[in-house]
Amino acid sequence: MTDYFEVHERDGPARIGELRLADSIHTPALIDDSIEDAGSLWSEERTTPVGDETALTVLPHRSFPAGTDTEVEEAFAVEYPTVEFPSAAVISRETAGDHGSDAYILSSASGIVGHASKFVDTIVDVRTSIPADTALLLSGVATPANAATLAYAGVDLFDSNRAYVRGLEGFYLTADGEEFLEDLTELPCSCPACQRGRDAFDREHCAEHNVAAIETELARVRERIRAGRLRDYLEGQARHDAWLTAAFRRLDQQYSYLEQHTPLLRQSTLLAASDDSMRRVEIQRFADRVCTRYRNRFEQPLALVPCSARKPYSESQSHGQFHDAIHYRAHKVSMTSPIGVVPQELEYTYPAQHYDSVVTGRWSAEEIDFVARVLTEYLEQNEYPRYIAHVPPGGYREICERVEKRTGIEFEYTVSDHPTTAESLANLRETLSGESKYLKREREHNTVRAIADYQLGPDAGTELFGTEISVDGWLPSLRVHDKGQLATIVPQYGTLAFTLAGARRWLDSSVPTKRVEIDPFVPQGSVLAPGIVDASADIRVGDEVVIEGPKAFAVGRASMSGPEMTTSTRGIAVEVRHVDER
Repeated sequence: MTDYFEVHERDGPARIGELRLADSIHTPALIDDSIEDAGSLWSEERTTPVGDETALTVLPHRSFPAGTDTEVEEAFAVEYPTVEFPSAAVISRETAGDHGSDAYILSSASGIVGHASKFVDTIVDVRTSIPADTALLLSGVATPANAATLAYAGVDLFDSNRAYVRGLEGFYLTADGEEFLEDLTELPCSCPACQRGRDAFDREHCAEHNVAAIETELARVRERIRAGRLRDYLEGQARHDAWLTAAFRRLDQQYSYLEQHTPLLRQSTLLAASDDSMRRVEIQRFADRVCTRYRNRFEQPLALVPCSARKPYSESQSHGQFHDAIHYRAHKVSMTSPIGVVPQELEYTYPAQHYDSVVTGRWSAEEIDFVARVLTEYLEQNEYPRYIAHVPPGGYREICERVEKRTGIEFEYTVSDHPTTAESLANLRETLSGESKYLKREREHNTVRAIADYQLGPDAGTELFGTEISVDGWLPSLRVHDKGQLATIVPQYGTLAFTLAGARRWLDSSVPTKRVEIDPFVPQGSVLAPGIVDASADIRVGDEVVIEGPKAFAVGRASMSGPEMTTSTRGIAVEVRHVDER
């Protein structure tokens, strides 16, 4: 059981945690002044130390360098004792597991940092093997340049040994790399060590600066995690070193690891500033759900239109003009980089109204490939009586032409030069003349059902909200009723929040339910991890969940993933919205 470490906030695998010592440390952080090593068992036998809450005590251990044979590690494995003070166990990739400690120190850190594939594979294996609510410490490897990448991968604690030694060797470290001190004409920093000026600055001062630079970088990382924007920062910062860029991209290939830790929704803006952005979990998840879960329920033609800089699209001037020309006679679907295609019912759903991209007027080859693939998959799942492409020349048109070749679909193109010119809008209006209109009520009902599909699974909207529902309010704040309120669309995220009646309907349906089983108590405001008996493995942070226990039935939003709920011994697992005492 973890007594001295708790995770408070999450941003992918990166976390804001608290190591509860006499003077608590908020991670990711340096632990130089708050760690005591009880010694190596290679040199001599050692007794269990008498630790206390002033420091994290490293229990007597045997370290193994990277590449040690598994049989050797097993032969010399350490049985760590159960102690009543903050403790850390030394592990390798092969010996990682639950040893009852609050933190785990990776013995092979110096052998993997600098090698992208070894680093990523090792961290993923270790992080998934040790308990979720324990800290991971890498010693002797941290620099201002790599700290953000290490934290993004799931590392919580560091020491300043490498940075300090590099300073004594004459290397001046910053978040974008290192320079030999003798090559610097002036010092690009205002830390206490650097305020002496270049002429009075020696290697001892350089070592002091390097430590201060790591502390500054970790403070920046913590703030980025709190804001849910560490990935945005990393996409630029990691490019200062080839191995960091490789590690960053290698992490993107570990989709299941990242996806389990990535929230379903955020309030922060997702910045798509490079082709790497298209590999983000949030974007891949949205595209996958649109292509596999969403089902078009309109009988009208498809009207494919370009996205807008303003989000949600319907509030932009261009989409206002598209709406006036379409006038409920077609189903509007927006094409966009980086997230692919966005049916009008999902334009409020995260991340469709939460992203910002770099607009240059030119599409990269990777953007064209990605959006063409998504549009192809979308059209293979959704049929329309006609396919109208109201898109400008260039990247949009090239995507449509690729899709035509792949699917055999023929688009009717309505743009002469630009989508919002009078001529182009007239062409769109004329092309749709004679088509039947759908009603506002139909659009609202289809929006509710489409969000349910996206959020809960294929055909969930039909299963939960059939023909008998009524809807009131205004988009995006719709309320769903059927002999009482069932759910509300949360406008900030474009997702459904259930009432108790809605949760019961969900539970009684054939739609897979995200369930949390709790001990016999009535939750008040939140459910803590220690009170959870079991949880669905596919629960992600931000998911709507049903909570059941001998004394209560409730509904709320997940603050941990399902696997974390079942293995953590600290922290808020679910924020409860409604509860019914049994």
